[in-house]
Amino acid sequence: MGRRSLMSKNNDLLYAIEDQLEVLKLKHMSEALDEMFRSKDFIDMDKMTVIARMVEAEYDDKSFKLLDRHLKDAHLKGAPQELELCVDSKDREYLPLDITKTLSTLDFINEGLNVCILGPSDSGKSYLAKALGIEACAKYKVGYVHCESFLEEMVSLKETSFEKYQKKMRKHVNKELFILDDFLLHTLTDEREIKVLYELLETRSELSRSTIVCSQREPSSWTAMMLNDKVSANAISKRAARHYTVVINPKNT
Repeated sequence: MGRRSLMSKNNDLLYAIEDQLEVLKLKHMSEALDEMFRSKDFIDMDKMTVIARMVEAEYDDKSFKLLDRHLKDAHLKGAPQELELCVDSKDREYLPLDITKTLSTLDFINEGLNVCILGPSDSGKSYLAKALGIEACAKYKVGYVHCESFLEEMVSLKETSFEKYQKKMRKHVNKELFILDDFLLHTLTDEREIKVLYELLETRSELSRSTIVCSQREPSSWTAMMLNDKVSANAISKRAARHYTVVINPKNT
């Protein structure tokens, strides 16, 4: 077969493959194949390189879309926090030593372990929590809420529509990572809020789902912040501070 006949046959095959990839909604694989085929280096490429580049193009697109969807769902889209910046500096230190490096592997999510981040106001608790959440969104479903407004919303929903409350609670419970910021910033006097918080943490614990809580208060004071239900308060405190504890100490205060 002459070179012209071979090129014509290859072109026909290329168009057929591209049509099939389009039908399968693998647009980026199709585009990658077309780009390589028209390259002067294509003839020298081995088969595995061609396959790898096609798969990589589709994988990168799907990964980007998954990350974008997870960030939106977690209410973290556009958040500027970067985990690489959560290291000891002239402004703050993270204890115990190398704890942020340990958490950056995200192994705690796979293992269903909780993280309690402690420190005074503006110490960087929310920054670290959001940075971990953003990193996790590449692979996991994440939720980020402010504890007080979350509890108010869930109590209100439970009062107006128990069915909708159950549906939303299931959604929060099934997140691989759930972040409760400003945990117990103010005293909880409403037993309904305490019960919602208990249900969330208890069910997530049973399912080995990771939860991050950020608090200005030491865990030893949490029970006193939840009035009228000492049993639930003790259970909540034990679950929220069960595994990793990170202490952020500002240096310029």
